[in-house]
Formats: sequence, C-alpha cells, structure tokens
Amino acid sequence: MEIEITTTKADGAERRIQVAVPATTVKDAKKRAARHVAQQVRMPGFRVGKAPTAMIEKKYADAIQQEALEQVMRDAYQAVVEREQLKLVTQPHAHDVKFGEDDSLSFELHCEVQPEITLAKVEGFRVTRPATTVTNDMVREQIEQLRDQKAVWTPVTDKPVEGDMVVVMLSMADEDGTLPEGKEYRVVLGAGQAIPPIEEVLMELAPGAKVERGVRWPDDFPDEAQRGKMKTVRAEMKEVKRKTVPALDDAWAREMGDFDSVEALTTAVRSDLEAGKVREADAAVRGLVLDEIIGANEFSVPPSWVTGLVQSYGKAYQIPEAEQEKFATEFRPTAERQVRRDLIIETLATREGLTASEADVDARIQEMAEKRGANPGQVYAQLQKAGRLQELERGITEDRVFAWLLSHNTVEQA
Repeated sequence: MEIEITTTKADGAERRIQVAVPATTVKDAKKRAARHVAQQVRMPGFRVGKAPTAMIEKKYADAIQQEALEQVMRDAYQAVVEREQLKLVTQPHAHDVKFGEDDSLSFELHCEVQPEITLAKVEGFRVTRPATTVTNDMVREQIEQLRDQKAVWTPVTDKPVEGDMVVVMLSMADEDGTLPEGKEYRVVLGAGQAIPPIEEVLMELAPGAKVERGVRWPDDFPDEAQRGKMKTVRAEMKEVKRKTVPALDDAWAREMGDFDSVEALTTAVRSDLEAGKVREADAAVRGLVLDEIIGANEFSVPPSWVTGLVQSYGKAYQIPEAEQEKFATEFRPTAERQVRRDLIIETLATREGLTASEADVDARIQEMAEKRGANPGQVYAQLQKAGRLQELERGITEDRVFAWLLSHNTVEQA
C-alpha cells in the first residue's frame, strides 16, 4: 500500500505515527466500495447490481465514503505495523482524521508497544536480609491472641472500664445544634474505636443511665474542620459486657488442637512464627534485589498495562465508584512497580533459560500430590479446572529467577 509514514513521538512504550494516504489510493477504495454497495442495494427500475455506477455513487455517497474510509484505515494500519515492525500491546487508536477534498486521507495513529528491556546490570548488588529471630515476647503475644479468640463476653451491671464492650445509643449535634435521633453503636473501650472524650463520657454510664453534655473534639482529629469544636452529645448506655479469657492451662491447650500441654502448644506457636519470619525475610530479600535492579535499569512500561492492573485491583478490593479515581492515583505507583517486576522476571527467565518446562510443572504436581497423599492425575485435574496451571508454572519460573539473582548478588544477614 502506498502511504507516507512519519513518527511524531517515540517515548518509551508509546508511539505516535502520522499516516498520509494519497488520493489515488482512496479513490480506488471508493470505487471498490461503490461496487460493493451496488451489490447490496436495490434501485427502482434496475436489478440488484445493474444500476448505473453514477446513480449509486450519488445516492449512497456517505455510505460509500464511510466504507472506503474504514477499509483504507484498516489497510494503512496493517501496513504501518508491518513496516515499522511494531510489537503492539493494545489496539491502536486513530486521531485527527482528515479527509481532504481531493480524497487524500491523513490521521495520527497512537500505539503502545512492548518495551525493549536489556537489563544491563543485574549483578553485584548488596542487600540485607531481615532478622528472623522469634523472641519469647512474640510467642507470648501470639498465645495471648489465641486466648483472646476464645474469650467470653459477659454482661455486667456496673460502669464500664477499659477493655469492656458497650452497646450505646449515641447522637451528636448537627451544625445548627440540633440533636438527631440516636444510633446504636458497639464500642470496645480503649481500642481506638471512639475518640477519647466520647470514651470518657461512656465510662461514666452504668447500663440504663443517660447523659447529655458538651464534648470538645481533639486537636488531632482527622477531619481538620472538626478539630477543637464543641458539640453536644447525648448517650444512653444499653449494655456493658466484660471479657473473660480462658485460663492458660493444659485443658485450654487441648481445646486449641492436638496439643497435650501448654508447653506443646507454645512449641508449635514458636515454630509457626519462625517459619513465618523466614517467609517474610525471603520476600523482603526478593523485593530489595528487585528494587536495586529497577533503580539500575531504566525502561518504560505500557501505560495500559498499569491502568489494567489498577482496575483489576480496584475490582478485587470492591472500591466504590466514588473512590475509584482516588484509589487509582494512590495505587498507580504500586501497579507500575508490579508491571516492572513482571517484565524483569520474564526478561531474565528468557535470557538465562530459567522458564519452567512442562516436566518442571509435572514434577511440582508430583511433589504436591505426595504431600497431600493424593493421586498426581487428580491434583493436575483440580489445578486445571481451577485455572491454576499457569500460576503454578509462573511460580516455578519466579523461584528459579530469584535463585539465580540471589546467587549473583550478595545477601548479608541483619
């Protein structure tokens, strides 16, 4: 196809290409379109396809021009992709389309292409692996959390104290001083669920008691417009419940699982915490190495990939429509880093021959089956049905890439 191509912008993954199509090419397309239209329409006094061309061109001028325009633009787009050897990541968009009086055509094609990534520096970095020490205090805190999960809340008749759960009817004056009808709230005192001045009011009320008084909003209240304001508050205490945690003894330990004693449960908790610390340290090291590579190797990423990732996370987090713009602005840097991470892993996997093979996937499934005491064929079928085979393959590849990176860089222990 005879066209003139001029690149007007080549910034990272974005391309803007000015395309000019000569009048002769457009005229030929219009002739073909006219013949096509003639085969589709019926003119009075003529059989289908037998009406004079001039009559068809006059009556269906707009339809002929539209069909010719679309065909020429499709052909021009294909010619641009082939001549410029564009590796597109999204469907290009045509902008500033101009159809001249002489039948010439021009437009600007906006494209996103796969970035060229060389990763000149991926070795010689030095990172620090976080400590994986589990202290006795960490173990005790975890044990207390387990006890707290088994706590029983019992109603009491006296005034609440810190740690109690209260059910209260609460109303706060509007800007004009009007006190609306109260709403029921459940608040654990001392847990930061209510501002301190409100908690002070609640701790003065036994079940059934009421109070109405002015309360000053804290100077560090998140809403600046409310800081330091005095508001009338009406509170009616409906119920006070006090928490009782189970005794730290062997009987409770047996309730928590297959443990004969508190000592056995404590050992298991420590083991779980240590395994978690190792996983966190492994993830941290991977992140630190990637940060070094990202900082040392500048490359662009397709904006549409970042936008797509932001949208998918927004959907997964069920972000309300009114908050989507704010979420997109705040989350975009994280999404861009994720895209860079994936591109780095993919590039290294290809360059160093680290991509997982079908045999690697089969071996991992065999390992999973042995741990579950299941048949490998059944595990494979389950993963395939859940659409997780590709995820498994990607995980094996990532493990290989990071093993390669850690062997080519220095990891120091904190």
